[in-house]
Amino acid sequence: MFDPRNHAPAPAELAGRVIAITGASSGIGRAIALACAAHQAQVVLIGRNAARLEAVHTEIAASGAPEATIAVLDLEKALARDYDAVADAVLERYGRLDGLLHNAGLLGTLTPIEHYDVPTWCRVLHVNVTAAFALTQALLPALKKSADASVVFTASAVGRRGRAYWGAYAVAKFAVEGLSQVLAQELEGISHVRVNTLNPGRTRTAMRRQAYPAEDIDTLPLPAAHASAYIALLGPASAGVTGQAFDAQPS
Repeated sequence: MFDPRNHAPAPAELAGRVIAITGASSGIGRAIALACAAHQAQVVLIGRNAARLEAVHTEIAASGAPEATIAVLDLEKALARDYDAVADAVLERYGRLDGLLHNAGLLGTLTPIEHYDVPTWCRVLHVNVTAAFALTQALLPALKKSADASVVFTASAVGRRGRAYWGAYAVAKFAVEGLSQVLAQELEGISHVRVNTLNPGRTRTAMRRQAYPAEDIDTLPLPAAHASAYIALLGPASAGVTGQAFDAQPS
């Protein structure tokens, strides 16, 4: 049975592939963008902070990996024309898209449902679910032009079994699992696009620090530790695997 945790990527495993990554300026998104480039993918760096995206772009260029592309997109404020502009740019430059990793997200607040701030709830659901849906929809024509395309949604344990006080974030991650399953069934048999989710687990990120301020974050694995699992799902190793929910670390 396929398990991305057991995968050891070849040095040029992603050669010839074009992979778009949201939240690519920091944390897990940045680490996976660098890893995909190191394994010879052409990476489309998507995020809202142009300066941070340029820093990742520079790091990829300095490594000698294939040149990356920057797409500045604020998922909280983007309009339909902004999503269309990204999709048009991808098709114009590459003619297709072989991978799409949804990693950008908002935590919101850890608050009982009874007291959860409604505007915050709407922001979290919009960025974590609606924006991911809109970007996927806009990029589907490019994904369908690939001979072997993969869409990966970054999941969470609280989106597979609800946990008190996680509010909008947990609900959004449940919705992401549903979106992935629906899309996987819709595309299976009529395209070469597969769709899965991957839960990275406890990781040394700014969001983790926000959620667990008392935790010794230095004891947690760095985002790069999960690179092999993400590459397994974004690359040829998971060909034919769709509609599944995976973990990057032992449960």
